Amino acid sequence: MQIKLSPDHIHIITSEADLAAKRLQRRLGLPVCDREDLRQDLLIDLLRRLPAYNAERGSLGAFSGLILRNQSSRIAMRIMRQRRAQGGGFLSLDAPMGGGDHRPMSETIHEDEGLSTWLGQTVGDQTRAEDRQALTIALGHLPESDLKFCTALVSRSIATLAREGFGSRSALYRRLSNLRFTLTAYGLGPAWDELAAA
Repeated sequence: MQIKLSPDHIHIITSEADLAAKRLQRRLGLPVCDREDLRQDLLIDLLRRLPAYNAERGSLGAFSGLILRNQSSRIAMRIMRQRRAQGGGFLSLDAPMGGGDHRPMSETIHEDEGLSTWLGQTVGDQTRAEDRQALTIALGHLPESDLKFCTALVSRSIATLAREGFGSRSALYRRLSNLRFTLTAYGLGPAWDELAAA
């Protein structure tokens, strides 16, 4: 069903989205510059779900608030998963340095250092070769069924694999989680997914 929005409706929707984005940005400790991105993500989801609004069941503000709270929770869970996978919080180059220095971090990095050097990463041919060797050794310890599962994951999602008969989605997610622990035990860090795709 298509809804005709009045200026008052638009004001309600945008106000609710602004408040939700502000709360989410503060709750996650994100820089203020990320608030507009959060607002847009929240608004897109709300506008997509707006045809389900029924004025007989409640006000537009209440409907918007519920949709925005649910989407905020999904965004927060996604960001927290990413933080755990990276071993900590995000480092925004737009965030101020702190300690009285209000310049963004990106302005304090010298060109000859480069971002990866500044973050302590060394990516050269030797490192890539060592990483590939570690991946080969770790994969060599996996049973054939896990190797087939890893190969299938390269080109298909968990949902697709569940439909193809690899098992239920929850079982596949548990299996993936166990595989991550196993590969970490064989010396691969949290970035083994990227390495496998390279």
